[in-house]
Amino acid sequence: MYKLLLAWRYLRTRFIALASIVSVTLGVATLIVVNSVMAGFVTEMKDRLHGILSDIEFGAPGLGELEWPDLHLREIESAIGPDVEAMTCVVRVPALLNFQFRGRQFTQQIMLLGIDEESFGKVTDFLPYLLNEKKRQQLNFELEEQGYDEKLGECGWEYRREKTMLLRQIEEMTKRSQQSRAESNPFPSQPEPNQVAENPSASRVEIQFTELPGAPPNLDDLAAQSEFLPGAASSTITQTPRSGFDPASQYRPQIAVEDMFDASRDQHTGIILGLAISNRKLVDDADGSVSDVYLLRPGDDVQIALPTAGPRPMPIAENCTVVDFYSSNMHEYDSSFAFVPLKKLQQLRGMIDPQTGSGNISAIQIRLRPNSNLDEARDTLTKRFPSDSFPYVIQTWQDTQRPLLSAVDLEVTILNILLFLIIAVAGFGILATFFMIVVEKTKDIGVLKALGAPSSGVMSIFLAYGVSLGTVGTGVGILLGLFFVWRINQIADLIQWVTGREVFDPTIYYFS
Repeated sequence: MYKLLLAWRYLRTRFIALASIVSVTLGVATLIVVNSVMAGFVTEMKDRLHGILSDIEFGAPGLGELEWPDLHLREIESAIGPDVEAMTCVVRVPALLNFQFRGRQFTQQIMLLGIDEESFGKVTDFLPYLLNEKKRQQLNFELEEQGYDEKLGECGWEYRREKTMLLRQIEEMTKRSQQSRAESNPFPSQPEPNQVAENPSASRVEIQFTELPGAPPNLDDLAAQSEFLPGAASSTITQTPRSGFDPASQYRPQIAVEDMFDASRDQHTGIILGLAISNRKLVDDADGSVSDVYLLRPGDDVQIALPTAGPRPMPIAENCTVVDFYSSNMHEYDSSFAFVPLKKLQQLRGMIDPQTGSGNISAIQIRLRPNSNLDEARDTLTKRFPSDSFPYVIQTWQDTQRPLLSAVDLEVTILNILLFLIIAVAGFGILATFFMIVVEKTKDIGVLKALGAPSSGVMSIFLAYGVSLGTVGTGVGILLGLFFVWRINQIADLIQWVTGREVFDPTIYYFS
């Protein structure tokens, strides 16, 4: 009993004991907070990296093409066996995205993916990251009337119709303004050469002006005045009247008004963009608040430029309509990925065989059943398709992101070493306290020995002293670390209020 009483007395009368407890507390709390934050970061990062990537990707190197995809799908399924849960084909090609925002032209490099609406969502976790609630249920590339995230503001078909109507009004006002300026200005800027006649007997040059039509001629009026070619009645081609602007117009089929493209009711090829392609975060210098600005919304039209496939690639362009956004909170993906229908991208790049109708692809993405060994399945496919005979690239999603995952693992290892050194510093502080107490209590130790206390009893006094310091410091550190992690967002807000600077800047950190 005397051992505990003496240890408690030494703890009460020594200020250095409190310093030792604080050092252990801070070391343990830091260990818990840093490891918790890093573990959460690694888990979240892996989930989001794996979200758009399949378990295994089987594809051609670079921008190469994989022919006979149906045959390869059957071979892969027979090689891996029942571990295959789903497979899908994709086409991947770098492209340029061009669009307008408030009269300014924006051009951005993107990675364009052609995906299959039916199978892509079964292989990857693509659907949960879409912003439209209908598309999260069933993927399609049609513009929706509603169901978009409220943070996007007005979008969808209603937004597209209002925007089209506004652009038509602006165009009509511009035409009227040009006509009014032309009527108010009696002197045209430049006459035609054949309209100038110089009078040699006069002291000035007389110019004869020919009045040009202010608007294109009406097709109905021309139809009543024009003559058709002989035999036109027996021709299968719908004849159109002759036009002063197109001498061969009688040979062209007439297009009905309802068949012409109308942006208020028609859309181009649907495209799903990464949210960061359109989103920009602006920081207010006055109060430091962050606001989101969207350069594009579902319903806007964009243009993509990409190379064709084959031995002689040629640049091509295609108009697309934004139908939704993809938001995985991974800036690498959200700032570069765009998705279009697989068949459409194959047609644009000329990857469809005109004889068989089969389209080439860039890769086959495979999803295995839960708890399957990815490395073993990869090795099985590598043996079935050896690299010396088949120039294919077979990788798991971890192989694809190996540099990033290795860098994060190295960072976690270094942090653990540094944290261990912090705990070691606190331990050496307690050890130094032991030596000081033993030196100061030499007389007390002698009295105890004289009274018959054994050496083990005297040693137990100081061991109880050290264990008490370590236990109290560790317990308080665990509670403090867990509380810090539990209330990390509130603590970050408090630090921001005190310092006036945001701890987790949303323009830098893309995880909540």
